[in-house]
Amino acid sequence: MTAQPPPPPADLDPRLLEVLVCPVTRAPLFYDRARGELVSNAAKLAYPIRDGVPIMLPEEARGLDD
Repeated sequence: MTAQPPPPPADLDPRLLEVLVCPVTRAPLFYDRARGELVSNAAKLAYPIRDGVPIMLPEEARGLDD
């Protein structure tokens, strides 16, 4: 039996997206709803969103090359 991926999170508040930036590059972030991540193309990192809370720690981010 294969584990099912969690459903995508609800949309983030657009005001939150306006103020959040990548902690590494200070560049804007793109919300990838399908994966539940905030993506920094500049840093090539994707920050997870857990229980509706963006985890903005570089050590928790997934590299986009993964």
